[in-house]
This record gives sequence, C-alpha cells and structure tokens, in this order.
Amino acid sequence: MNEDWIRFLQFCVNEDVVQPDSVEDIDWESLLLFMRKQSMAGVLMFGVSKLKNVKIPRPILMKMFLFSEKVRKRNELLFRKSADVAAKCQNDGFTCCILKGQGNAMMYSDPYVRTSGDIDVWVKGARAKLIEYARNRYPKATVRYDEITYKEDKVNIELHPYPCIMNNPFYNRRLQYFFSCNIEKQCNHYVELPDNLGRIPIPTAEFNVIFQLAHIMRHFFDEGIGLRQLLDYFYVLRLFKKDIGDDDQGLLAVQSTLRNLGMYKFAGAVMFVMKEIFRLEDEFLIAPVDERRGRTLLTEILRGGNFGHYSGLRAHSTGGKFFAKVWRNLHFAREYPAEALCEPIFRTWHFFWRLKHTYSS
Repeated sequence: MNEDWIRFLQFCVNEDVVQPDSVEDIDWESLLLFMRKQSMAGVLMFGVSKLKNVKIPRPILMKMFLFSEKVRKRNELLFRKSADVAAKCQNDGFTCCILKGQGNAMMYSDPYVRTSGDIDVWVKGARAKLIEYARNRYPKATVRYDEITYKEDKVNIELHPYPCIMNNPFYNRRLQYFFSCNIEKQCNHYVELPDNLGRIPIPTAEFNVIFQLAHIMRHFFDEGIGLRQLLDYFYVLRLFKKDIGDDDQGLLAVQSTLRNLGMYKFAGAVMFVMKEIFRLEDEFLIAPVDERRGRTLLTEILRGGNFGHYSGLRAHSTGGKFFAKVWRNLHFAREYPAEALCEPIFRTWHFFWRLKHTYSS
C-alpha cells in the first residue's frame, strides 16, 4: 500500500482532510483492486465522489460505481433484515442486540458505503436453548461453540450466545464475565435506521471499544483481519471519545479492562494502524502506540485482505490448514504468547466439540 493510497484513504474517511495533490498520480485500477480485497469499494467511491478537478478513466469509474451500487443495495437489504431479525428474536422471547454490521454502518458519514457481511445477533440465554431454537426453525443451521448460523433471504444470520471468545481460557472467562455484566444495557440501546428502514438495538461505543477490539484480535489469530474491521474501529474510537469527552476516568476504565483481558499490547498495535493508515489524532487513542507490534499487524492486514481471504490459508485442506495456522501463529508467540500458544489447543478442542453437537441430535 503506497503513500498515495494512504493519503487518499485518509481523505475518504476524515471530513477535515483536504484533497491530496497526489491523487493525480494514483493508479486507480490498482487501487480499486486493493480496496475490493479489503472489502472497502464503497468507501473508495465515497472518496471519489468528493474529488474536484480530477479525471478518472471512464471504464474504471464505471467499475467503481457498479461496485459501490452493489454495496449500497446490499446495505439496504441488511438494514431491513437486521430490524426484522431483531424483532423476530424479541417476539420469540429473546433479549438481543445486533453486533457490528449495520450498527457500525451508522457511524460512517454515509451509512450505505460500508461493505456489509453477515447479521450477527447477540442473544441472551443458554447456548443449548439457542441451539434448540435455531434447529427447530432452521434444521440446516450450523452449530459452533460461539455461534449458530443459518441463511434467510440470501443473508447469513449468526446467533451468538457470546459476542466473542478468546483462545486463552483464563482471559476468556474474564471476557465472558465482562459481557454478562453489560448485556442488558446493550440490548436496550436503540438506533433509528436511515430512510425509515426500522430500528435496531446496538452496543454502545463504551462496550464496542472493548468488544470490537476483542473481535479483531480473535480473527488476527484465526485466518486474518482486514482494513474494513480496522476502519470500523476507527469510527468506534471517535464515537467513544465523543461520548466520554474530557472524562479521564472513562479512558482509564477502558485501559484497566484491556489489561485485565490481556489485550493492552494488542491495543497498542491497533493504535499504530489507526495513526499510520487513518491519521487518527492522539486524543482518540486508548493505548500508547506500539510500532513493532503494529507493523506486524499491518503486514498481515495488507497481505491477507478481508478476513485473510488472500493469505493462502484457505487453499489448504482441513488438516493442512490446521498446521498452516499453527505455523503462522508461532510467529506471533513472542509478541502475544497467551493467545498464540492457546489457539491450536482451542481449535483442536472445538473440532471435537462440533462433532459432538453436529451428530447428537
């Protein structure tokens, strides 16, 4: 990712960043390919729409437009579907909220430019009850330890008894306690969706600043994480700072929680990406910048693309992927021993857990 691309991305996501002179030198076709790999084509077109006196070859501009329109239409579908899924869960007696996804989209300057994925629903209740509920209505639902997945109207819907898990059982126990203490507030925090598409319960910025960092960290040790998730977190940090203002106690409480969960060092790596790629000001940072760990994280982001789709891990067989992941995570053991060394242990345990719950009903 060259400097011209970085400056243009900063222009896309920061309202106070002026149009960079270097846009004249951008290879737009290569930039479009990169942004597609990072699932950020809508953000690219949003930035292009702000440009003045810059000529982009018409064929490339049309590609950008078509991709961004797909993103826009998909967002409209997921806004409607998120409201429908939340209402359905609540009508069936479950307390719930929508994680990430369309809630994150509401933080963007244009809520239709974020590339949407699945609908993640955090549902209060025992996992066994949630599995039974899903299988009674969707017999083909896929069961994992932290999610039950089914498809409806060409949309993947994931029901989560826990918003996120960690590989290390000690820190995971603490993380689940944090979630259990905060679920009621998150499920009663509603936002109105754009264009009268409904309303959904979403987490507060105070909760997201912990949860979404845990989500990024989790995927970093799985198959990889992309810039789209880091951009989401960029907006989370800005909203969090807006909510707490100059209250140092709010920031200190977050830092204390991060230390308690073993995430403080990883937070420093993410802060490096926030400054290096998105030009986030120091007042929004929640931990000291860790350049060494940050460069490792950024290298993985740029190499693997969105959720590591381009890292090469997915090309392996199931067994080959296991050992490829072990080898990959061994490279991170020095920087994050608790998560890196526990990852293959958790994955082995989860393999047998899934076998039991796939064939026990």
